[in-house]
Amino acid sequence: MRKQSTIAALMFAAISCMMVANPGMPSKKKDKKAQVDSTAVAVGDSVFVDSLGNEIISTETDTTQMDSLQKAIWKHNKVVDDSIRLDSINRKKSGGIDAPVQYQADDSLVYDAHHKVAHLYGNSNVKYENMDLTSDRISMDLDKSNVRASGTKDSMAEGGIKGKPVFKMGNDTYDTDTIKFNFKSKKALINNVYTEQQDGFLTGMKSKRDSSGVVYLQHGRYTTCDDPHPDFYISLSRAKVRPGKDVIFGPAYLVVCDVPMPLGIPYGFFPFTKSYSSGFIMPTYGDESDRGFYLRDGGYYFAISDKWDLKLLGEIYTKGSWGLSAASNYRKRYKYSGSFYFSYQDTQTGDKGMPDFTKHESFKVQWSHRQDSKANPFSSLSASVNFATSSYERNNLNSLYNPQTMTQSTRTSSVSWSTTFSSIGMSLSSTANLSQNMRDSSIAMTLPDLNISISRFYPFRRKKMVGDEKWYEKIAMSYTGHISNSINTKEDKLMHSSLIKDWRNGWQHQIPVSASFTLFKYLNVNPSFNFTDRMYTNKVEKSWDATAQKEVCDTTYGFHNVYNWNMSIGLSTKLYGFWIPNRKLFGNRIDRIRHVITPTVSFSYAPDFGASHYGYWDTYQKTDADGNVSLVSYSPYQNALYGVPGKGKSGNISFTLGNNLEMKWRDKNDSLKKVSLIDAFDVSMSYNTAAKVRPWSDMNINLRLKWWKNYTFNMNAVFATYAYEMDENGNVYVGNHTEWGKGRFGRFQGMSQNFSFTLNPEKLKKLFGGGSDEDDKDKNKRKDDDDEGMDTDIESNVDDSMEKGKTGAKKSGGGKAKTDSDGYMAFKMPWSLTFGYGVTMREDTRREKFNEKSMRYPYKFTQNLNMSGNVRISDGWNISFSSGYDFDNHKLSMTTASLARDLHCFNMSCSVVLAPYTSYNFTFRCNAATLTDALKYDKRSGYSNAVQWY
Repeated sequence: MRKQSTIAALMFAAISCMMVANPGMPSKKKDKKAQVDSTAVAVGDSVFVDSLGNEIISTETDTTQMDSLQKAIWKHNKVVDDSIRLDSINRKKSGGIDAPVQYQADDSLVYDAHHKVAHLYGNSNVKYENMDLTSDRISMDLDKSNVRASGTKDSMAEGGIKGKPVFKMGNDTYDTDTIKFNFKSKKALINNVYTEQQDGFLTGMKSKRDSSGVVYLQHGRYTTCDDPHPDFYISLSRAKVRPGKDVIFGPAYLVVCDVPMPLGIPYGFFPFTKSYSSGFIMPTYGDESDRGFYLRDGGYYFAISDKWDLKLLGEIYTKGSWGLSAASNYRKRYKYSGSFYFSYQDTQTGDKGMPDFTKHESFKVQWSHRQDSKANPFSSLSASVNFATSSYERNNLNSLYNPQTMTQSTRTSSVSWSTTFSSIGMSLSSTANLSQNMRDSSIAMTLPDLNISISRFYPFRRKKMVGDEKWYEKIAMSYTGHISNSINTKEDKLMHSSLIKDWRNGWQHQIPVSASFTLFKYLNVNPSFNFTDRMYTNKVEKSWDATAQKEVCDTTYGFHNVYNWNMSIGLSTKLYGFWIPNRKLFGNRIDRIRHVITPTVSFSYAPDFGASHYGYWDTYQKTDADGNVSLVSYSPYQNALYGVPGKGKSGNISFTLGNNLEMKWRDKNDSLKKVSLIDAFDVSMSYNTAAKVRPWSDMNINLRLKWWKNYTFNMNAVFATYAYEMDENGNVYVGNHTEWGKGRFGRFQGMSQNFSFTLNPEKLKKLFGGGSDEDDKDKNKRKDDDDEGMDTDIESNVDDSMEKGKTGAKKSGGGKAKTDSDGYMAFKMPWSLTFGYGVTMREDTRREKFNEKSMRYPYKFTQNLNMSGNVRISDGWNISFSSGYDFDNHKLSMTTASLARDLHCFNMSCSVVLAPYTSYNFTFRCNAATLTDALKYDKRSGYSNAVQWY
């Protein structure tokens, strides 16, 4: 039988009484009849309260529809004096409960009229305001406004108790053994409470909850392990829990695998709030051989707002070294997001006053900024800054165990901004670039680099087209402007450089004019004219000081304009050829082969800008110490930012012959398929009509073969046109006679190729034809790795997750686990192995290697081999490694290995660097973010004595 009632605030009269009214009982509501649709509790026989808390005055009571329990309650309430009942009706609610109490039970409801206690059995539930209590057994003392809940002993249930109370109050949930709650005071007494607070779980043998929701625990435990029998916990003698905020505890100690650790904590707290909050960051400690004992990464976190924060950290060493760092993250939804980091280190090694004492000051700046595309479709700002002094990474402990950081020879930084004016087709973009060479501390900086461009437009095209398009309407123009200011210097001289004398700046304009016509329907003609103008602020005039025997430079500042132009015209067409093979010899599988030839001839012309009237080139007379006189040619703008036009007139005729070979064939279903036999085979050369010496260029050949869908073979080969010759001193030089003239093909200059291949279980099965029919069906359902070039690690993870889902579904459904063809349980260990091989073929131009008979240098090969792999032994184990071999130096390249183990609520990782230096790093820490900095253990090799360079 299922009973359901609602208790109202008018329950507490001078003499408390209760009656359970049957649903559907007739009643009147203040001059208006109303039908009671739910079970209600009455005061006497005249006042009822429905589920909405409305008073219902009844003039008559029908007892024929009541059961024995309801009649007993009604008879008890009948003897109550009317005046007392009327007085209780007029009494304010402040003396009783402020809201209805709803309850229900699956098995039975028993009312003890003598003690005025209602007992609910079987999956019972009581609700009051935002309180929700569920248990197998619940008792309600109406006079005292108390409710008590407990489970029922059951040997078949987990822990021997079934239906343990679950108490919910707002957003907080408590699993308990027994609980007693007061409706008025909203206080609770709980035994063996269990509650989850963000990443942690709290239990307590005895606990109290006050009216504000604060829970006081005695003999409690705190852990981030979600297992019923946790791997570790912090045993708390006493604790105060503010739900959603924090837990503050007194004396506590750590317990791992039920073994108490000899580590006591007199006082502590854990924050639970999900919102931003400020607080201290505990430092880590350790010992470093050169700098002594240290405290690192300790400081304070400022939760300024939900849009940005700030973290200040410091480090200090007993031998005098110290450092400061600041990190900030910011984000504005649909606008921008980014992060900023700054670190300063004052590193001192050795003892003061001793020869081995050194002191270095270094810093690092990182800034990343990204603008949301929704913020402004016409303007954007992005930044990727990574600047550090050359000594920073050498003095940073974290960098020692990061091979990528330690071996990084260059760093690049850039900040870019762009905007577009779509109405006129103009766009502006500006960047600030910085490139560092960490080996020699050189810096190449550009600040700013501004580009102005106007997209292609047709100045002679009519706004309203009428009739055919005229030839001049096909003429198109565009504009590109480039303003730049750059410097190449050392990092210690950057801040002391002069903007006028040390920086190079200029403004370049480029105006290309082009058109496209068709002659005789098949011949494409493309004329073009390009104009380039440069504006500089200085020029350098040179002369020779015969006395000092050195070149003298004189820099003058002012406006200097340098321009050049060139023009070209190109003609191209396509020729198609088809070959249908003999059916008797080749059958019907090959339908036809198509050969496409694309010949291109172009002519370009540029005048001689080295002529004296341009003023771009000049000469000075040099007299050496022996009295020899010579003329030295130079350009006053040769060190300028955009260079200077070259000397000499040019008139190049270029030839390009492109080839493409495709075949159509029929498969087993008689469907036509197309395959590329030669994707591209291009041959190109040029002839300079204005050159008096060596007018022919080298011949370039480009071959592209599409071997399979995710790999294309590319080869770019250069064949030198002119042969080697020897002078009277036996020196080898490139002569004026062609290889063709000597009856030889052009001299092969060399090539380079890189090959990579990834092997995984799926590819291995495919290579050896393994795998069951079910596996083949699964492969057909998903895209093949070879065809789509999917990442093997991702595919392995996905497949493994799918496999777990299938196996878990079978087990949960009562079926058998997946087995192989021999009946054994299927075992899968995802792994991947990637090989990379690069080879470069070049001429060995050492004089002793020259062959005077063949007049050729021999070829030398440069090879490198890289290998990386990943093995996931189980869900918790992951092993990865990377290495390589340098064939030139005959030694291993950077070799690293790492091992990661997921220990449920802890994570263990170990990384080792084996070559070219040795180091290790072992970390054991808690997975939960709340304890990740509190419960951890780090062990690293020493900073200097454990690192062996070779």
